[in-house]
Amino acid sequence: MNEAGYDYKIVRSFTFSALFWLIIGLVVGLWIAVEMFYPALNLTPWLSFGRLRVVHTNGLGLGFGLAGIFATSYYILQRLTRTPLPFPRLAKAHLYLFNITIALGAVSLFAGMNTTKEYAELEWPLDICVVVFWVMFAINVFATLIKRREEQMYISLWYIIAMTVTIAVLYIVNNLEIPVTLFKSYSIYAGANDANVQWWYGHNIVGFIFSVPVLAMFYYFLPIATGLPIYSHRLSIVSFWALIFAYLWTGAHHLMLTPLPEWIQTVAIAFSIFLIAPSWGSVLNGYYTLQGNWEQVRSNYLVKFFIVGITFYGLQTIQGPLQGLRTLNAFFHFTDWVVGHVHMGTMGWVTMIISASFYAMIPRITGVQLYSIKLANIHFWLILLGQLVWTITMWIAGIQQGAMWKATNPDGSLMYNFLDTVTSLYPYYRIRFAAGVVYFAGIVIFAWNILMTFRQQPESGEVEGETIVETES
Repeated sequence: MNEAGYDYKIVRSFTFSALFWLIIGLVVGLWIAVEMFYPALNLTPWLSFGRLRVVHTNGLGLGFGLAGIFATSYYILQRLTRTPLPFPRLAKAHLYLFNITIALGAVSLFAGMNTTKEYAELEWPLDICVVVFWVMFAINVFATLIKRREEQMYISLWYIIAMTVTIAVLYIVNNLEIPVTLFKSYSIYAGANDANVQWWYGHNIVGFIFSVPVLAMFYYFLPIATGLPIYSHRLSIVSFWALIFAYLWTGAHHLMLTPLPEWIQTVAIAFSIFLIAPSWGSVLNGYYTLQGNWEQVRSNYLVKFFIVGITFYGLQTIQGPLQGLRTLNAFFHFTDWVVGHVHMGTMGWVTMIISASFYAMIPRITGVQLYSIKLANIHFWLILLGQLVWTITMWIAGIQQGAMWKATNPDGSLMYNFLDTVTSLYPYYRIRFAAGVVYFAGIVIFAWNILMTFRQQPESGEVEGETIVETES
């Protein structure tokens, strides 16, 4: 506790959890990247690509992503409401249950226990654990808001509320299932209904983990990093409500040209295109915040992370909706282009913003300066280079892949068989692995920098100067 009574121990603990699962998830990712061009690494069923891939996505999406979100959310909540957590012991129980669930989830996925539903692979006992720790988190969120001493509801709080409510609804509805054994269950949905519910969940769980709370971090920490007010509070509010309204209608763009009713597909396309506007509202809000102060991108290591990160968010929110158009979807779907698209968001937007948020937050809860700004800059350039090479390589591979799948001879027969396509991509997979190693090196530096910051002796109290400024443009 500090003099204001804020609970920073829980922030610190979730920060450590995020760093741990980030390293584990990336090590698994590097392993499966090698398996793509060196299949002999499929040494046992436990190390097969099909099992490791879901360990990778869950370890990073739920392990690192959610731990980073919980760390920053607990911090932002207390600061913006000027209110300590009402139930610190509940937050501690949340921390323990969260890490136990992620660890057991990884072991179960290694063992092949899998519902086969994207981003919802955990079997029913672990689903219950997820719901319980989410309720623990939600209780502290809403109790803090109810008891808040600050009347103003800043935009970051709205994003945290939206995440808390929406993920609860998404997770419970999609994971309704009938247990048949302790380790196996079957969804209550079937056929096209199952696919529709799954991708309503699948797309939106990504949005409300990888967009909504990360925007909360962006809006909170950007003014701290720059010393400037957010360009427009009004624009942030309009963008928020438009984003929340549109996002939940877009999931079926993953099901173009399928047995799903065509009108549902069309609605998803329309809302996906609409989604560009509120997403770019936040991008422009970030850009205009720096008007007349763009030299900070060069001189301020935090601003580099935030501005480049929000730029990748903007690129994602153009590329994603365009992929939902039927003509483009027919070419790109199931290709490595989509893999590149997803990783530009996770390796660029999400990780850059969480990294910068940790860099801004940790000195303020420890009372010490960041261990090394030089290392932070090296971290930035390594993950930027690694991510760009990684994603651009996959875009090129996806274009080649789609073209080869559709190439035909004059008699109408396929010009290439599936194996021809796979072997032609080996050079791209080797480049992807090399880029992943560069990216991983940056993340190791990031984790070391944060850990060494914690190990320094604190100075006199909390680092001052954290004033949130949001004004009308």
